[in-house]
Amino acid sequence: MKAVKGFTLIELMIVVAIIGILMTIAYPSYLSYMQDTRRGVAEADLMELSQWMERNYTVSGRYTNVSNAAPALPFDKSPKDGAVRHYGLSIAAITANNYVLTATPVPGSAQSTDPCGVIRVDQTGNRVFVGGC
Repeated sequence: MKAVKGFTLIELMIVVAIIGILMTIAYPSYLSYMQDTRRGVAEADLMELSQWMERNYTVSGRYTNVSNAAPALPFDKSPKDGAVRHYGLSIAAITANNYVLTATPVPGSAQSTDPCGVIRVDQTGNRVFVGGC
């Protein structure tokens, strides 16, 4: 009798079941990791904008521009490069001596379900997650 080479249907079904179990564990972890990474990029972008605000303060002695309005930010999305936009960056409040920068998740993006929600940074470097993270 000649030996048959190949896989049986049972062996194939066992492999498919194992892959399915691994995917139910790995995929949600991957999505959570990606969300954390995008949030970290938004925090870094807020810190870069905060440094930009401080450089303006060093030059002019105030955070607002000459007409006492908020200056135009050098970029208003995170990540600042690429076509995909996960956070909108803006100045939430500003006076001559204070400011609050915000990163708001873009509705419909992968970050719209982020439990941390809106990220705020003020002139002292305090970071606040409005969603509670």
